[in-house]
Parts: sequence; structure tokens; C-alpha cells
Amino acid sequence: MPHFVIDCSVSILSQHDESTINEQIHFTAHLTGLFDENDIKVRVNPFKTFLVGNKQEDFIHVFAHIMEGRTIEQKAKLSNVIVKKLAEMFPHVPNIAMNVCDFEKASYVNKAML
Repeated sequence: MPHFVIDCSVSILSQHDESTINEQIHFTAHLTGLFDENDIKVRVNPFKTFLVGNKQEDFIHVFAHIMEGRTIEQKAKLSNVIVKKLAEMFPHVPNIAMNVCDFEKASYVNKAML
């Protein structure tokens, strides 16, 4: 926890490979001070076919899934710094966005909790 799932057009990988994207998002998320470095999980899902506004235009969308308990301000800051980092890395990608969803502590289970 947290999970950062990055959906993107496959063509952006010609600018930075998946490992670099994962490392940069991991580093940026850790810098917020909201998460223990060892808990951060990042992965990239590149898409070959997609539509953005009825066009095939490059995109990056980050879906952050975090444990409940952070304030709206903390979540907004997280989105802002991640989108800013991606905009720096991919200045020519016109569509970069992020949203944050909370996991409920009461219903979250992982293998180590069994």
C-alpha cells in the first residue's frame, strides 16, 4: 500500500521506459512523506489501442489507491506532485491526469494479514 497504477499510451515508452517511470513515481510519492518507501507499489499499463476525446492522442492517467485516513489536502498535494513530475518527464503528452481512491481499513486484507 499504496498502489500507483499508470495507464498510458504505449508510444510514451519511447521517451522513458517502464522502469524509469516506476522509479520516478515511486521517488516522488515517497517525497510527499505520506507513505513508507517500502510500501509503495508502482506499475505501468501501456495501451496500443485507445481513444481520448474520440482521437488516438497520447495520454497518462495515474490511479492511486491508498489506505483511508489522509486529508483531502494531502490527496490533492499527492496528485499535484505526481502530475507535475509526469508533465516534466513527458512535456509533449497533452493528457496527463491522476485520481486518488481510498481503501477501507475494515475490508482490506493482504496475504501477510492471514
